[in-house]
Amino acid sequence: MPRPLTQPNPNFRRPMCIYTYLDLSTFSGNPTELYRILTDLPALSKPALLSFSPVIAYDVARKCEEIFASSDYGCLALEYLVLMSVHKEMKGGQSNRIWGRQSSFTVAALVFTTILFWTWENNPLLISLLSAQEQFIMHTPDFFMDDPADSSVLLNPREQLTEEDSVSQLPGDKEDDKNVKHSDSTRDRSNMLYTEGKEENMVSASSLEKQACNYAKGRWIADSRRPLYSGFGCKQWLSDMWACRLTQRTDFSYEGYRWQPNNCEMPEFQGAEFLRRMQDKTIAFIGDSLGRQQFQSLMCMVSGGEDKPEVENMEKKYGLTKPRGAIRPDGWAYRFPDTNTTILYYWSASLCGIEPINITDPTTEYAMHLDRPPAFLKRFLPQFDIVILNTGHHWNRGKLGANRWVMYANGKPVTDRKLAEMGNAKNYTLYSIARWLDSQISLHPRLKVFLRTISPRHFLNGDWNTGGSCDNVSPLSKGSEVFQDESSDPVVEGAVRGTKVKILDITALSELRDEGHISRYSIKASDGINDCLHWCLPGIPDTWNELLYAQL
Repeated sequence: MPRPLTQPNPNFRRPMCIYTYLDLSTFSGNPTELYRILTDLPALSKPALLSFSPVIAYDVARKCEEIFASSDYGCLALEYLVLMSVHKEMKGGQSNRIWGRQSSFTVAALVFTTILFWTWENNPLLISLLSAQEQFIMHTPDFFMDDPADSSVLLNPREQLTEEDSVSQLPGDKEDDKNVKHSDSTRDRSNMLYTEGKEENMVSASSLEKQACNYAKGRWIADSRRPLYSGFGCKQWLSDMWACRLTQRTDFSYEGYRWQPNNCEMPEFQGAEFLRRMQDKTIAFIGDSLGRQQFQSLMCMVSGGEDKPEVENMEKKYGLTKPRGAIRPDGWAYRFPDTNTTILYYWSASLCGIEPINITDPTTEYAMHLDRPPAFLKRFLPQFDIVILNTGHHWNRGKLGANRWVMYANGKPVTDRKLAEMGNAKNYTLYSIARWLDSQISLHPRLKVFLRTISPRHFLNGDWNTGGSCDNVSPLSKGSEVFQDESSDPVVEGAVRGTKVKILDITALSELRDEGHISRYSIKASDGINDCLHWCLPGIPDTWNELLYAQL
């Protein structure tokens, strides 16, 4: 029998499921004492519990994982019940009335607490009302002006901006404008609601073997076969402002690398094979201009950068025609007839449902429903097979004010100051849409949904409008390898936890590639303005699609 552990671990944070062992031969029977011991003990693996009692270990592990899934409180209650029975067995099945009364009250309290916290964990509204410090530290409302000539206010703001970064930051918004730094997220991770400890303390060795590969953990390596298409071609799909081969830039060494995950099979991307695997399927990208970059990247990868006159324009089918007065349509959709594969993109910068408050007033404000998905997604989701969503760089007061977006929740304007904080509102939206999509996946079993983590920006010595730049052209000057197991975007990581929505984790690996931005070479960039948010194509977004391909 292993000796009891009496020294608490000062760094201990209870993981999702606690597997502990105790020597109860001298245990007094006081439930309060047992609760203290349980909460002070460091989490141990299933094998340690198995050495104590295989039957009890199996029962705790199975019920914890199957019934409570992501609730550590449920696991604690189950372990308490099991340990109570163990104590009784060790006492020869004898228990006095006082012990029975104590255990009954304690068990009832633990069951009640389990239900309460389990409900709390699965309610995004309750979660969103916590302070930003208690939730997420990834407040990333960064933006960049692609085209200074673009209007700063939407001409057709039903569900989108005319371009992701077409609005200047307003005074007083600096608290909402933070750079994405994966090292910072690691430091602040202890403040997150859903971060519950390292993987090795959450699951057993046998469970680890069954876990999916972590494609975000690996390294960049040189590959002479890159890029996958020519930057001089792909004119049918690729916007000139992102085709760095068409600019004055002379160094393109950033194109010659590929991502190699550790201990994962990374299939070589072949356009024809991708289309064959996606036969009779529809792939939808929904998000901001970084999502549009990923869409254009995939179109170039699938076509090999060659013109494909046989590809059909499907924009009318999805209502993606350019509205009157708009600079560009709400999105694009194309069908490859040989395999009946459709790839589309829809602009939704916030992933919220947006509708005019007064449809008869041309100057009306727009309700930004934090708890509703975009109307386009809700309407066409039954026709989609694969959905990739992203948001992040539009969550700031400047964007909301200039586009007359007013936060709504439960059909009413948001008056709660906590929820109105930009980080909390973004958190609430991501949790809401992840759980809505999770409910839809059960209705559409073929549906696969990915929530992509945020794409990092690399402005140095200022921002886009204050002299910030990203002039580095040396690949991997920040390192070539990602060592961490957790995501550098804990907001998205927490939102998908406990759902069937998958994470497409690109933040940390993209953070290493600051030389791949458009920088000052963008065709449309004004003098003194650098684009350190968007990427050159071919470039880093191609890797995002390779990761997507590997996980399909």
